[in-house]
Parts: sequence; structure tokens; C-alpha cells
Amino acid sequence: MRYRVWHRTTYSYDGDVTDSFGVAYLVPRELPWQIRSSSELVVEPEQADRSQDTDYYGNLATYFQVTTRHQRLQVTGTSEVEVHTPAYDLEALAVPWEQARPAVRPELPDAWRASDFALPSPLVDQPDPVKTYAAQSFSPRRPLSEVVTDLMHRIHADFDYEPGATTVTSTIGEVLDKKAGVCQDFAHLALAGLRAHGLAARYVSGYLSTAPPPGRERVVGADASHAWVAVWVPGPAGRREQWLAIDPTNDTWVDDRYVTVAWGRDYGDVPPLKGVIFTESEKSTLLVEVDVEPLG
Repeated sequence: MRYRVWHRTTYSYDGDVTDSFGVAYLVPRELPWQIRSSSELVVEPEQADRSQDTDYYGNLATYFQVTTRHQRLQVTGTSEVEVHTPAYDLEALAVPWEQARPAVRPELPDAWRASDFALPSPLVDQPDPVKTYAAQSFSPRRPLSEVVTDLMHRIHADFDYEPGATTVTSTIGEVLDKKAGVCQDFAHLALAGLRAHGLAARYVSGYLSTAPPPGRERVVGADASHAWVAVWVPGPAGRREQWLAIDPTNDTWVDDRYVTVAWGRDYGDVPPLKGVIFTESEKSTLLVEVDVEPLG
């Protein structure tokens, strides 16, 4: 599938901002199953300084500074990508989950990199209750793909999708207590459960193409950014590692409807936009508009 992805973030303030520093993760990654044909990022007012670099995890980060006084900052990213459904090595997916932990596979050249995603991170700790919750999926010698898929099914069944039930700083314990949240929370919960049992899993940010209800037209700008999880799949000797991508929010493996932008340990590593401003403004508003348009 080919998509045009449009993501606009607008900050409005009740006073002048004299200086604004920002980091944007809005450029989709180039991947074996995803080809980026074009990408543009526009900052208004015009930035005084701007650069693009690849971060530690290989994501494209755009850094900018706006020194013009302003009461509105608007950042718009537009990209066109071609996405295919990832293909997986069935032999690798069938390995017992105990043998898919980086800590027990030091002979594999990619295990040391995956180990970073098996550790707790600032927004994904590993409290005992989440390890207990996930344990039901981790039967002895169960194939890795079955473990991961079963945990995904259970999160989807046990937790309600409820915008406003949590915030970007909600802890794993709070999500467990409320039994509700949004895609970011379900991704964090899956990460915590997988990592608590030694598996390596990363947080993935991007977009999901959704179709309007039958008989209804597409509403431009009504889509949203999305989050899911990818689990390390060690390849047999001589083969490259893979990452099995799952979406607990929608209870499915990731396919050609998903546009991958960036990945990291948790949301804090790869928010669409973050930064620092200098202002005496006391109030601000945030408006985010997203559109994922299928091109064929």
C-alpha cells in the first residue's frame, strides 16, 4: 500500500514566546518493508536554525529553533511511503520463548543490541503485578510467537480503550488498576510484561490507516498517531534477527496498514514533537491533526 501521511501540531499561547527549541520525529523510517519516497517538514514561524540527524536507534530526528516572537507555533510533516506486510521466518518464530531472551543468547551478534530493550525504561518499569499478569502467557517451552500473540489477545480483551483515562506520564501500575487506556498505554503494558520475563521488546510510533464506516466519506485530519510493540526474534545461525510487530490495541500483527516512524524504549524516546520554550505565557493549547490517505 502507498500512503500520504500528514501530521500537523499547533501550539497556541496567550503571550509571546521569545525562543523555542524543538525535536520532531515525523519522518517515516526506511525499512525492508517500507520505502519513503518523499518527506517534508514545515515549521511556522520560520526557524532560525534547523538540522536533521539519526539518533541512537536509527530514527530520523529533526531539530529546530524559532527565535521570532510568536504566539502560535505550527509544525507540519508530510510524507509519502510504500508499505508491505513484513515477512517472518517461521522457524525463528517457533523457537521456545526461553531461548528468545537476549541474556541467554550471547553467541548471537545482535543480542547485545537487543538487550537494551529487555531492561526497564523511564516509562516502562516492571512491577510484580505486571509480571504476574503476563505469566499466564509464558507456559514452559511455548513457541515465541504464541506467547507474544496470547499476551496481545489478553491485553485487548482485559483492557478498555478509553481516551482520557490516563496521561502520557501514567505508570504501568496505574494502567493495571484502571484496566483502561489508549494505544500508548497498551504498548507500554505489553512491553512491561514481555521484558519482565526477559524478552526484548521496543516501543514503535507511527500511523495506522483506518477506513471510514460504510457509506461515510473520509474525514481529513481526523486520524491519529499510533503506537505498537515489536519483539526481538533471534534468527537461526547465520540468519539476521527479526522483530515481530504486534498491536495490542487492535489485537493484530502489524501489516501493510501501519506506517513506522520511529522506535525506542518507550514513548519518551520518540514522541512526535517535544521541546522547550521561553515565555511568560500562562496558558497554552495544543491541537494535533493527522491524516493517513491511501494512494493505492
